[in-house]
Amino acid sequence: MTARCLLLLSCLAHFASALAEEPAQPGQPALTVAAAGDIMLGTDFPQNRLADDDGVSLLAEAAPLIRSAGVGFGNLEGVLMDGGEPVKKCADPGACYLFRSPTRYAGHLAAAGFTVMSLANNHARDFGEEGRDASMAALQSAGIHHSGRDGDVASWNSGDLKVAMIAFAPFKGAHDLLSVPAAATRISALAGVHDIVIVSMHAGGEAGDVLHVPFETETYRGENRGDVALFARTAVEAGADLVVGHGPHVPRGIEIHEDRLIAYSLGNFATYYGIRVTGNNGLAPLLVAELDADGSFIGGRIHSFRQRRPKGPVADPSAEAMKLMRDLSLADFPDSAPVFHDDGRISPRLSPATQSSVAD
Repeated sequence: MTARCLLLLSCLAHFASALAEEPAQPGQPALTVAAAGDIMLGTDFPQNRLADDDGVSLLAEAAPLIRSAGVGFGNLEGVLMDGGEPVKKCADPGACYLFRSPTRYAGHLAAAGFTVMSLANNHARDFGEEGRDASMAALQSAGIHHSGRDGDVASWNSGDLKVAMIAFAPFKGAHDLLSVPAAATRISALAGVHDIVIVSMHAGGEAGDVLHVPFETETYRGENRGDVALFARTAVEAGADLVVGHGPHVPRGIEIHEDRLIAYSLGNFATYYGIRVTGNNGLAPLLVAELDADGSFIGGRIHSFRQRRPKGPVADPSAEAMKLMRDLSLADFPDSAPVFHDDGRISPRLSPATQSSVAD
């Protein structure tokens, strides 16, 4: 695809986003967020592992849903960089993966409707801070906001709302997920000057049965990967309006805490090479969350996709991702899970007082 075509696709994506950002009408959400998990559209290091069509079609099936939202969020695994040498050192070379996608792939993300990306994860520095510099520059050139490096916070206007996204991870150079009080202070400061604050967290274990939220500190290969429930709930109490998790490579449950939605892991979404996509690792949920002007969760939907290589995420009529997230939510959060509907919709639970009123 030529640079001119990529530019045109990017412009069309931002035009669609602008339409989605018109002021909310009565009864409509003030902001709709389409959130996905890990994204890596192919790597050219150490050898060419890019799709035959240069990755142009990998996000095609999900793109209409992402473009229809006011905010399209994803976690960028690896770097967007042309050339360069890796800096990451691996204790176990047999389990070491380095991801480097061409900078032009930022245009694919923009064309699909992504408007903000997390750069806080264990692959953001595969090519050192120079690699993260390149990712930030590529995303910015494509009109995509970003957060990840310590001090890098996305802030923009969506219609009449001022929105922020800050990404945390338990890795060097990122906003520190392990220092929960400091994270709460940062989130509170953002909430003081923004209408909506979105928090991204790349955390949790990766090996074995990691579907359930353990409500304790998780580790992976000796690394402290954080206590996701403690972090996410503290983030909400500090002023976060939506918390989106990723990291375990499988979906996890969701809950509503103080009227705010927490998604503990959206798993893999579009990972073309190097990340296993069999079984639950291949489930690729796309979470659409509808927020009121004050940030409270008013509704949404889990759209079920599954990765089918060499394609990207494809729609799954059996809705496995939604069903798994429903079951995990009810098991892990019996008192705070949202209401799940058969068509994938999710909605807040009615309070006991409201339930009584409806019954009357």
